[in-house]
Amino acid sequence: MSYSGSVSPGGDADVRELGALHITKVAVDPEMSNNCYLLRCAATGEQLLIDAAAESSTLLPLLGEDGLATVVTTHQHWDHHRALSDVVAATGATTVAGEPDADAITEQTGVAVDRRVGDGDTVSVGDVTLDVIHLVGHTPGSIALVWADPDGEASYSHHLWTGDSLFPGGVGNTFGDGEAFSRLVDDVEAKVFDRLPDETWFYPGHGEDSTLGEQRPHVAAWRERGW
Repeated sequence: MSYSGSVSPGGDADVRELGALHITKVAVDPEMSNNCYLLRCAATGEQLLIDAAAESSTLLPLLGEDGLATVVTTHQHWDHHRALSDVVAATGATTVAGEPDADAITEQTGVAVDRRVGDGDTVSVGDVTLDVIHLVGHTPGSIALVWADPDGEASYSHHLWTGDSLFPGGVGNTFGDGEAFSRLVDDVEAKVFDRLPDETWFYPGHGEDSTLGEQRPHVAAWRERGW
């Protein structure tokens, strides 16, 4: 099956079947066009959702009969967790978020964050282990998740879910806060580009996917450009 990562609200999901992990990408909400990612361990069938952004009526049917073990919320902004309450109520999934954003997520959604994570922590979906990367700037507790694919499908050795901290063309919005912008570029450069290879495919919270190799030559220009 071919995977492009190009999805739109109201349209079909796009599915990527890697050896150990199946990734379903779907877009919700015509106004915000948020990406949600359902990860399924090929060996165990366990499933994890990254960002219950909106439209539980779109997200829940994707689960099939395997249910949902975990929901990871990449950051505290309202457009990334509007369906969290409905999804957790329907599935009993464990909730995970970055520690500095956890209280805000709970206050906004009414859903307690079961696991508060940061750098050095891991989140599992069946036999697959995702490493947590804490990226400060878009919000204080934004997190990304990275998986090293042992099969290295199509030369892509790593897969990275970045929330709103990294997109094709630049880091996430810091809303005119120059200090936050500098911190975010620093974190993305040190924790993502300096750590991970060009053969890393990344999946952002909105829009199209990209690779670190495609974006790496532009990091210095992003810093110079500012936000």
